[in-house]
Amino acid sequence: MVLQEADNELTIDCLLLAGRIMIESGAETYRVEDTMLRMAHSQNMPNAQCYATPTGIIFSLGKTQPTRITSISSRMTDLQKIALVNSVSRRLTSHIITLEEAYDELKSIQKTNYFLPTYLQVIAAALASGCFLIMFKGGWSDFPVACLAGGLGFLVLVIINHLTRVKFFSEFTASLVLGFVAFLAVKYGYGNELDKIIISSVMPLVPGILITNAVRDLMAGHFMSGMAKGAEAFLTAFAIGAAIAVTLGF
Repeated sequence: MVLQEADNELTIDCLLLAGRIMIESGAETYRVEDTMLRMAHSQNMPNAQCYATPTGIIFSLGKTQPTRITSISSRMTDLQKIALVNSVSRRLTSHIITLEEAYDELKSIQKTNYFLPTYLQVIAAALASGCFLIMFKGGWSDFPVACLAGGLGFLVLVIINHLTRVKFFSEFTASLVLGFVAFLAVKYGYGNELDKIIISSVMPLVPGILITNAVRDLMAGHFMSGMAKGAEAFLTAFAIGAAIAVTLGF
C-alpha cells in the first residue's frame, strides 16, 4: 500500500512537471491535457483527470486518489522545451523509458536554458525587422534604420522584462524606444517612410504565437484558456499601439 502510494506520487509529480514545462513554454492547453492523460494511461491509470489553464493545472489519478494543483506564474515561448517534453511523452507511452527516467529527463529539461545568447536574439530581431521592411515594400535606404530600431526595441524588452517581470510595461517601453528611434531617424534625414519603419520594427514584439494558440484553444473547446490567452495577446497589442501613439503624438 505504501509502495503504491509512492508510485502514485511519483506519477503525479512527473505528469505535473510535464504539464508545467509545456504551459510555461507556451504550449496550447489542449496539447498539455492530452500529453498528461496519455502519460497517465501508459501507467495503467485510465481514470486520470486533468484540467489545465494558462495559470495552473489541476490533476487527479482517479476518484479515490488525491487531487493535486500546481500554479503557473510565468509564461514564454520556448518551442524546444515543448518538443523535448513531447519526445519524453512518446517514449514513455511506448514503454521505451520508465517513469523514473522520464521524471529525471523532465527535471533536466526544466533546468536547462535553451535560448540563444541575448546578443544573438537582438541581432536576429534586428535582421527580422529589416526583412519585414522589405516585405512591406519599404525602401532599402530604410533597412538600416529598421534594423536599428527593431534591435534596440528588443534589447529594451529583454532588459526591462528582466528588471520588472511586468510584461505590459516591458512591451510598452520597448515599443516607445523603437518608435522614438524611428521618429528621430526620419526627422534628421536618416529614414524616409516612418510608418513602414515602425511597423517592421514592432514585428518581433507582436504576440503571433499567443494569438494562434488562443484561436486553437477556442476551436478545441477550451474557452477559458482561449479567452485568457486572447486577453493577454490584446494587452500586448494595446501596449505596442499605445507606445507608438505616444511617439506619433510628438
